[in-house]
Amino acid sequence: MTALRIAVIGAGHMGRLHAAKIAALRDAEGAVTLAGVADIDAERAARAGRDFGARSVLAFRELLADADAAIVAVPTVAHFEVVDAVLAAGLDVLVEKPIAASMEQAEALLARAAAGGRVLQVGHLEWFNAALVAMRGRVRRPRFVEVHRMGPYPGRATDVDIVRDLMIHDIDIVQRLVGEEPEAVEGIGVPVLSHEVDIANARLRFPGGCVANFTASRVSPTPMRKMRFFQADGYFSIDFLAQSAVILRRQVEGDAPPRIDIEPMRFDPADALDAQLRDFLEAIRTRRVGDGGTAAALRALRTALRVVAALPPLDELA
Repeated sequence: MTALRIAVIGAGHMGRLHAAKIAALRDAEGAVTLAGVADIDAERAARAGRDFGARSVLAFRELLADADAAIVAVPTVAHFEVVDAVLAAGLDVLVEKPIAASMEQAEALLARAAAGGRVLQVGHLEWFNAALVAMRGRVRRPRFVEVHRMGPYPGRATDVDIVRDLMIHDIDIVQRLVGEEPEAVEGIGVPVLSHEVDIANARLRFPGGCVANFTASRVSPTPMRKMRFFQADGYFSIDFLAQSAVILRRQVEGDAPPRIDIEPMRFDPADALDAQLRDFLEAIRTRRVGDGGTAAALRALRTALRVVAALPPLDELA
């Protein structure tokens, strides 16, 4: 089987992680090859090329003729321009979340991919987290969801607000598991270290009755990435950082007082980025849309933008 040639566009934090996974898969299995790395920062591009044994360029279009697919890890504001050009060149694409900065751009990219018969996937990485994978089939008709995704200021990915930067991960997951988009959205957020909202809370109410409360911050000293589902037959807790999950159920036996049974989920930790890459490769080979499919990503972006629209204007928070 001919190795798929994958270009990485953007050699920042996520771009380097993607290039490293492709290089590792190339060296271990030969299923893929790194067609090259592009970045508008010459030093960053050259360093990635040296580190991962690949060609490095400043202009991403120079890589397209020698690649079958591309992973796009540039700032969100440049997603549309880059992804549109890559799709127009006939390549399949995995783009970091969010798919684009606006719904109009996202829908245009979907139309471009469909017209050209190209695979277009979106890097909602947490969908591939081992703890979530183990719990997916157990979450049924949750009534309440509580989500915390918090961490220190990264100094990157701050070209957009915290909702499209981090909260969108959890919006994507909750909407996939609930199977609906919210009918009502409330939000509050404030800027702290950037010119965008850096900490936000959103409350989403779904048509089926589920209510989800999201808190996202990139100015918190201690990292936390947790999601808790409350439903009729139990309470399900997922820790994305620890890749752990716990089920708590109410048990009643005879005349004895009710008790809570705690059941830690048992599964092997996994590399979510590797799982996402393999899903993308499988989608390319079979011409299907895998777990990174754009339908869910489009819904996540739509809700994220509704949350952003619900936030008070920044000048009211000064």
